[in-house]
This record gives sequence, structure tokens and C-alpha cells, in this order.
Amino acid sequence: MDVRYVNPFILSTIETFNVMLKLKVTPGKPQLKMDPFPTHDISGIIGISGDAVGTIAISYPRIVALKTVSRFLDAEFKIFDYAVTDAIGEITNIIAGSAKKDLGGLNVQISLPNVVIGRNHKLVGPKNAQNILVPLQSELGSMYLEVSLKTP
Repeated sequence: MDVRYVNPFILSTIETFNVMLKLKVTPGKPQLKMDPFPTHDISGIIGISGDAVGTIAISYPRIVALKTVSRFLDAEFKIFDYAVTDAIGEITNIIAGSAKKDLGGLNVQISLPNVVIGRNHKLVGPKNAQNILVPLQSELGSMYLEVSLKTP
């Protein structure tokens, strides 16, 4: 996959966390994901259609998700409830919406966010799509950005 299609999501993630959560997120080295791992406790997922087809996802361990949402909503959360799942979906939606404009001239649409909860859930991208995994570090802990797109 061309970096023109991954970098907008990385940059949007950094900007979204910086602006919306006042949190510095540092991306690690992007890598090709060969297996449907790593697994986490909660993932926000956005579908992409149009000139490129696939998904982007942000996956969190439980404690990092709760700390992230607590900071995002300026309230303390200790369990996964509707407010937490809604906030995880909204953060993912903001990232995808911001990245959409910088996708190298591709005309794409984004879906409404979906949130998957469950220990050790696996994310699998579209058939024949390259899956790029970007580890992210913050003071709240680690998370992953996954970009899975079939592009022209």
C-alpha cells in the first residue's frame, strides 16, 4: 500500500489526540500485518468505500480505552458502557473524517463508526487488501491504528 494512503490516518490520529484530548501520541514504525493480531479489548472501526475500499480501526487495551474516554469526556469511566463505546466510535470517526481529505485525490466515503468489544477480538481486513499496523504510544498507554485498504 502506498504511504499516501496510510500517512493521512497517522497524521490525523496524532492531530485528533493532540487537539481533542491534549494528549501526545507517538507513532511507531508501520508494519505489514500478516495475521489478524494483535488483539485488544475494544476497537473503533470505520468502513471506507469509493475509490478505495476497506477499514481503519483504533484498538485499545481496556485500561487505555477507559483513560482515553475519561480524558475525552472530562469524566471518569471505569466500565465499558454506552458513553465509552460512543466516545470510542466518535474518536475514530473524527480521525477518519479528517484523514479523508488528504487521501491523494481518492474519492471516498466513510461509514458510521462501529465499536467491537471483547477480549482477544481479531480484526480482519478485506480480502486481498494490505493491512498496515501502526503502534501508537501515549502517556495513557499503547494502542494500535490499523489501515486496511484496497487502493487503485
